[in-house]
Formats: sequence, structure tokens, C-alpha cells
Amino acid sequence: MNLASRYKGVVGFVFGNENSGSSEDSYIESLLDRISNSVLAEDRKTAITELQSIVAESQAAQLAFGAMGFPVLMGILKGEQNDVEMVRGALETLVSALTPIDHAKRPTNEVQPALMNTDLLSREPESISLLLSFLSEEDFYVRYYTLQILTALLTNSQNRLQEAILSIPQGITRLMDMLMDREVIRNEALLLLTYLTREAEEIQKIVVFEGVFEKIFSIIKEEGGSEGGAVVQDCLELLKNLLCSNASNQVLLRETIGFDPLISLLKIRGSTDRFTQHKTIKIISALETIGLLMMGGSEVDPQKDSNKITNKTILVQKKLLDHLLMLSVESPWAPIAVRCSALKCIGDLVAGNQNNLDALSSKVLGEEPQIEPALNSILRIILRTSSMQEFIAADHVFKNFCEKNMDGQSLLASTLIPQPLSMTHAPLEEDVNMSFGSMLLHGLALSESNGDLETCCRAASVLTHILKDNTQCKERVLQIELEAPVPSFGAPELLLHRIVRYLAVASSMKEKDGTRGYSYVQPIILKLLITWLADCPSAVQCFLDSRPHLTYLLELVSNTSSTVCVRGLAAIILGECVIYNKSSERGKDCVSIADSIRQKVGLTSYFLKFDEMHRSFLFSSAKPTEPHKPLTRSAAASMAGVADVAEYDFSDPKTEDHPILTSIFDSLFVNFVKSLEVHIGENIIDDYSLPKTDVVVVPAEAEQMDGESDKDYIKRLKAFMEKQCSEIQKLLGQNATLAEDLTRAGGSGNSQTKLREGSGSDQVLAETLRRDLQEPLQQIEMLKAEKAKFESEASMYQNSAGKLESDLKSLSDAYNSLEQTNHDLEKQVEALKNGETSTDPDVEAIKAKAQEEAQKETEAELNDLLVCLGQEQNKVEKLSSRLSELGEDVDKLLEGIGDEMGLPEDDDEEED
Repeated sequence: MNLASRYKGVVGFVFGNENSGSSEDSYIESLLDRISNSVLAEDRKTAITELQSIVAESQAAQLAFGAMGFPVLMGILKGEQNDVEMVRGALETLVSALTPIDHAKRPTNEVQPALMNTDLLSREPESISLLLSFLSEEDFYVRYYTLQILTALLTNSQNRLQEAILSIPQGITRLMDMLMDREVIRNEALLLLTYLTREAEEIQKIVVFEGVFEKIFSIIKEEGGSEGGAVVQDCLELLKNLLCSNASNQVLLRETIGFDPLISLLKIRGSTDRFTQHKTIKIISALETIGLLMMGGSEVDPQKDSNKITNKTILVQKKLLDHLLMLSVESPWAPIAVRCSALKCIGDLVAGNQNNLDALSSKVLGEEPQIEPALNSILRIILRTSSMQEFIAADHVFKNFCEKNMDGQSLLASTLIPQPLSMTHAPLEEDVNMSFGSMLLHGLALSESNGDLETCCRAASVLTHILKDNTQCKERVLQIELEAPVPSFGAPELLLHRIVRYLAVASSMKEKDGTRGYSYVQPIILKLLITWLADCPSAVQCFLDSRPHLTYLLELVSNTSSTVCVRGLAAIILGECVIYNKSSERGKDCVSIADSIRQKVGLTSYFLKFDEMHRSFLFSSAKPTEPHKPLTRSAAASMAGVADVAEYDFSDPKTEDHPILTSIFDSLFVNFVKSLEVHIGENIIDDYSLPKTDVVVVPAEAEQMDGESDKDYIKRLKAFMEKQCSEIQKLLGQNATLAEDLTRAGGSGNSQTKLREGSGSDQVLAETLRRDLQEPLQQIEMLKAEKAKFESEASMYQNSAGKLESDLKSLSDAYNSLEQTNHDLEKQVEALKNGETSTDPDVEAIKAKAQEEAQKETEAELNDLLVCLGQEQNKVEKLSSRLSELGEDVDKLLEGIGDEMGLPEDDDEEED
């Protein structure tokens, strides 16, 4: 089917009868007729000019051209390549036919003729090959219009054009040559390659082999680097396409051009440097490209980890950290989007790399005498910034700095020294000369006003990173005492108790200012407490030393006005007070805490809080990392325009999709909470499986009766004790089962709480036996199927054996008849011997001959039969053995077979 007939079919399906055309159809048809059939060259050129003009202005003309015009113009391109003017006109007309016309907003379901034309032309591989051949033409406009056509095809039919170009020899090489052409041609070729390399690994390999890295950075330099325009943005986007999830291309860039040209885009000249929107976009794109290098490649690429380490090491050696700190910390005049991107890069740069962690911890900023550690400056951003995005980005730095970095955590924790009371209540702006720890404690110990509470919350997030999975730091911070807010009203309080008190303060603030809601304050403080109490019995004991803390948490779990997430996190803290409790003091031990939960909340309601939390936005939307998305021109422009003060809709006081929460409650914390839930459920079952009283009551049956001998007393006492032990075990089992039922009722669904069956002490064994039982059950099912198969075969062999026995019976009857005949002949011979001499032939000789012939015939048949019987007997024996293994009674199956008759005995004497 040719282009015209295919398009007419589409148009007829969309618009109905193709003969019901408009005036545009007639006009287009007349122009195409003039182009094809006119004798005068000028008339043909005039017609093609008019055709291009009307197709560029009218969608109806585009539609009519698609139905009739492609064969005519493709014919010109194929047969009249020497006529440059006609070829140029044909290519320009194709550009107009493939370019959407921007009029007033049209209905979304309206057919787009330009898209239909694009789809139609991209279906013809020969057309793509023909167009690529025009890239070698000397005429500037021929090459320019050809690139525009290919870009239009690639924009709307990317996969199809990628496949077509790959199938054409030297197709990509011709496009690469265009990067060295005149500026307009080069820019179009660059844009085309940017579209062409998206998610096309084979094309990426060819482009890199053709030396695209050198050409990209050469163009960037020519265009002025970060001061350049859209061409530099296109170069960076092409570079990202080549590096994204591609370890081999990253290695090639590192070992050829190196990272210096990319890092140079981040250089700024201090306060004299102006950040225009164009420059902001370029720096953000460069930072995103560096982020791809720090990912190392695709998740499934075996080179990813080693490549990531090498890239990070070289980037720090090339002074990348200095440039990032300049953009994020030392340049407060930089746009908020640049500062956030640079902070995120710092966090990614140090994650999991000990050398880079050491480099960041030793980095100092400023000039003598006003210098301070870089971590102090980043902490100040967290405590002071009015931008939500900047806080999230700076918090990302500390999260990655502390992750699995016990030395770094200990270093930060060692600076946590309270300041004198005068400094504790000093304004936050006076923290320039404080150490890291003093500044953090200053943020945690501010007064409980609106702004200060948010600052305390942010400081609590940083403290969470310092304490995570580090028992030594938890113990150290546990001893910190803070001055009372008003000195005359009491002694200093522990930092842990102050943090718990902020939960109640946040609740009261929320009630006073419901429009703002403080939806993220309580969850972040609860996360800190969960991290602090985890696997730290001394912290649990300190928490329980203040009875109001436990009471408040019980009320928080039961409070229906709190968000689902807050109730669930509070329930986790209560569970930690059970599982990490080493106290034997009555009222503070794990059994007493479990009883308090049962009495104040109820076990069913308590475990339901876990399910509610899992259904909340924070837990259901937690993801490890988001996949890379290309930063296009429009996306970069919108990112660069982020306001310095981020706004958020607080109209719903119970909203849980706050950007701070969605960034802090990541998949690692969510998975940690889920593991705690399992541990909590198991320990509560154990608590309810243990006796709840220490009171010893001696029953009367245990007393020795008057006149009872010691031997009888011991015997009776032993029987009594055995009975008591049996009853105790039964009660403990029932108690554990009851607790399990309650936890299952509250923990079914998404909580993934894996509770035990049977008694508390038998859970592990029961679960193991249940898993071990699955495989034998599957084997039994397979054996049952195999058994049915063997039974079918056995039935078939039984029928065969019956037939053989029937044949054997017939043969036996014949043999018996022969024996009878022989016997009669013997009697006649005896009679003749006793009578007169006869002239008959020798009867003995006849008898002997007949007997010999009969014997030979019978033996031959018997031998054949016995061979068959032997074979069948082997099969029956094998089947009998297999049926016995499957538990079948073989004798019962064979019962009745062969009983109606028996085989004759082989009596050699009788035959003789």
C-alpha cells in the first residue's frame, strides 16, 4: 500500500466519505497536478511555492496534502535531485506539512493533521534513507530543511525513526558531521541528536564512538559556557542522555576528555557574578549531569559500584567540593534552585565514600579570622533558612554524612556541649562563634514560640542522623542537661525530656493555629525518639522515669484528632518501651507497660494503629530513589524560577503530604519501622505467655497429712506437681493464643506483622514445621498423580495378563487332550499285547513317533509362552514394588487372578 492510499484510508475513517472534500482539497489537487504535469519549469516552481504557503497556514490544507501530496513530492526528491530549487521547495513544503499550526486552543480530541503526516512519513524506511542522503548536499537550505524534517519526525515518532536510522549505513555519521557545519545547521543537528539519543543505547554507542564528547564541549566553549544560551542547554541535555545509566560511557568520558570541562561550568567569581535565568539553568543542568556521574550507571550494571567510587574520588580531586560549597553556602545571592541542587550534590558526593566524608568534615569556609567548619555553615542553613527546599537539601547532606559513618557521628556528638544560660537564650543570629554541637543544642533549647518550635524541629532532624544506629552517641547525648527556660522555676532538665515536651507543645500550637497545622513537627520529633530509643535500654529507662511521658503517649495514640501517622509513630515508641525494657522495677518493667497499653488503648486498637499508619501517605509513598528524568528546556526554566520562600498549602491541618515529611520519611526509615512492628508483636505475645504475679500460695494438697509416711507424701506431692505443671502450661498456651488473636486482629493487612501460632515458646518451631511441611505436601501431590498413572498402567497390564492366561488355558486344554489320546492309545496297545498277534503296523513305533511330534510342537509353544510370561512377570513385579511404596495392597489387587485354573505340573515321570 502506497502513501496516498494509506492516508486516504485514515482520513476516510476519521472524517467519513473522502469524496466530500472542501475547497482546500480541490486547490491542493490542482497545485499537485501543476507540479506533476506542467511543461514549464517556472509554472512548477510557482505551484510548489503556493503549495508550501497554504500548507503552512491551514490545517485543512495539511490534511488534504497528506491524502494526496506525499507521492508527488517524494517523486521530486527521488528523480529531480539535480534541480536544487525544486528539491528545496519540496523539502520546505514537507516541513510545513509536519509542523503543527498554533491557532486558538482546540479541543483535545481533534485530529492533528501534522501528527498524522508525521506518522505516515515515518512508516516508510526508504523515505528516511532518502532524507539522510540530502545531508551531504552542498546547498545550505537543503541541509537545513532536511534536519528540520528529521527533527519533526523524531519528535512525534521517536522509536520508529531511531530504528530506521540504525538500519541505514552511515546514517548517524552524517548527522554527526552536521555538528561541524554552519551555526544554524549545527544547532538543528544538535537538537536532533538530543532527541535521537534518548533511551537508545545502540545510537548512544555510535555517537560516542564518533567523538561526540569532544564536539559537545567544543560547542559549549564556543557559546560561552554557563553564560551561553539555549545551545549550551541542548549540549548538556545531550551529554546527560549519553551518561544516564551508562557506566561504559562514563568511563570513556573520564578517560578521554575528563571531568574538568564539566566542573568549569560551576565556577563563579564571587559576589560580582550575576545569576541570570540562562546561567541558572546551565548550572542546574551541569549539577544534574554531575549527579549522574555519582550514580555510577544502571542498577543492573556490574560496573556501577566501582565506577561510582572512581567518579566520586576524581570529582573531589578536581576540587568539585569547593565549587559546590561556593554555590550552596558561600553565595547567598545565588538563586534558591542553585543552592538546593548544589547541597544535594554535596550529600551524594560524600554518601558511602570515606575519603570524601573526611574531606567534608575537615573543610573550612571563610577567611581569617572569620572561618568556620563547612558542616557548621550547613547546619546554620538548616536552622535559619526560610526556604523549605533549602532545609530539605541541607538535611540531605547530614543524612548522608552520618549514614554508616560512626566516626563522623561520634565527632559531631562530641561537640554537643550546652552553652551557659546567657548564651542559651541569645538570639539565633549570635551562633557564629559556637561549635557545631552548641549551635545544635541552641536550636533544640529555644523558647516554645511559633518560629522557635520549627527551628527545634529542624534541629531534631539533624540529631536523628547523629544518633542513628550508634549506641555510643545515644548514651552520650542521654546525659546532656539543658537549663530550664526560666531559671527560677526549677533545675535543668535532660535533653530527652525537653524533646518529649515539644510533642505536647506542638499539639497546643496546632490547636491555636489550625491553618498552619505544624503537620511536620510532631512526626519529626517522634522519628527522633524512635531512633533514640531503638536498642538503647538506658534511653528507654530515662524516658520512663517521667511518668507523664508515658501517659501523654498513651493519650496521643488514642487521640482521634491526631493524624494517622502521628498515632502510629507514637504506638511504635510504646512498643519500644516493651521490647527494649530491661527494668525490673515494678510499674516500669515491660509487663507493666504492656498492661498499660492493654488498659488504656486496648490491644486490638493498638495494633490497628500500625495498619492505619501503613495506609497513610507517608508510608505508602516512600520510595528509595526516583528514576532520572531528562531536564528539558522548559523543566529547567521552571526549576530556575523557584521562589526563595517556598509556599505550601496548610489549609488542611491534617495534611500528611508535606514536602519535608515526604523527604525525611524515606524507605529506610519505613522499613525500619516495619521491622520494629514484627518485634513488638512477638514480645507482647511473650509477655502475655508469662505469669503475672510473684505471690506464692501453698495449696492445702501440698501439706503432709497426719500419719502419712514420707514416701507416700513424696509420691503424692510429685503427682500433684505434675498436674499443676500441666494446668499451667495449658493456661499459658491459652493466654498466648488470646494475645496472638488480638495482635492478628489489629495487625492484619499491610502491617506485615508475622505473629506466631500455638504457645509463645513454640512459635519458632511451629513456623519452621509449617514451612518444612509445604515441600512434603507438594511431593505427596506429585506422588498421588504418579500413583494414578501407575494404577492405570497396572490395570492395562492386568488385562494383558488375563489375555495371556486365557491363551495359556487354551494351550493347556490342548495339551491335556493330547495326553488323554496318548493314554487311550497305550491302553489299546496293552490290549493287543494280551490278545492275538496282529499283522497291523508296529503300534509302539507309531505311538512313539506321534508322541515325539506332539512333544516337539507342545514344547515350542510352551517356550514362546514362557518367554512372554517371564517378561510380563518382571513388569508385574516392578509395578507391585512401586504400588507397595505408594501404600497399595498388591495382594488385594492381584486377588482372583489365575485362580480359575492352574498350570499343569511338569511331571517328567508321567510323560515317560
